[in-house]
Amino acid sequence: MPRRYAFGRAEDATHPDSMRAALSEFIATFIFVFAGEGSLLALGKIYYKDTGTTPSELVVVALAHAFSLFVAVSVSMNISGGHVNPAVTMGTLLGGRISVLRAVFYWVAQLLGAVVAALLLRLVTNNMRPVGFYVTAGVGEWHGLLFEIIMTFTLVYTVFATAIDPKRGSLGTIAPLAIGFIVGANILVGGPFDGACMNPARAFGPALVGWRWRNHWIYWVGPLLGGGLAGLVYEYMVIPTEVPHHTHQPLAPEDY
Repeated sequence: MPRRYAFGRAEDATHPDSMRAALSEFIATFIFVFAGEGSLLALGKIYYKDTGTTPSELVVVALAHAFSLFVAVSVSMNISGGHVNPAVTMGTLLGGRISVLRAVFYWVAQLLGAVVAALLLRLVTNNMRPVGFYVTAGVGEWHGLLFEIIMTFTLVYTVFATAIDPKRGSLGTIAPLAIGFIVGANILVGGPFDGACMNPARAFGPALVGWRWRNHWIYWVGPLLGGGLAGLVYEYMVIPTEVPHHTHQPLAPEDY
């Protein structure tokens, strides 16, 4: 069959599908360059400034978070949608995917889970104080806030693209892996600067048990803003309006 080439029509430039496709390419390229180039800057931060973290330690932390989030999302996706993060819940709430009441239940459960985990860690490690998150030397609080907004945006955007989008198809099967990978990549970028939290519950549990509140507000405001923005962008600018929208459904991944 002969190949078909087409220049396209003038109206293609303003067609909603073209706009959504261009937006998708913009954000996808942003995610790639932010993680790739950012990792080089992070290594510079480690090697030439005192961050208290070596490159090998950073890789271990990134892998631990990526692997554990992959499992956490996998074991909860078919029951709760696999949020594991108040920022993800915020994104789905603003996107109209869950009700306000269910979001509140999720937030309470996520925070309690983080606190219990930190308490048990303190117990089994013979009273080692949880480390928590803070902005490193030479990095301002507002820089840390911007880091958290950007990194959480890329995380929640990935959640929407792989786990929520009605047109995801077979891509949904690798959603937990993709979500774990973006968290690991963001830790390699943001870890030397502000710890790369992206999750208010992840920050709150160790902060409460270890009583470490330095810069703590950043790890609430940044992720909630970034996650909410990602939910709004994907829901109202990427997902076609003609696709059926199953809202406020409990939990099956196909209705997430």
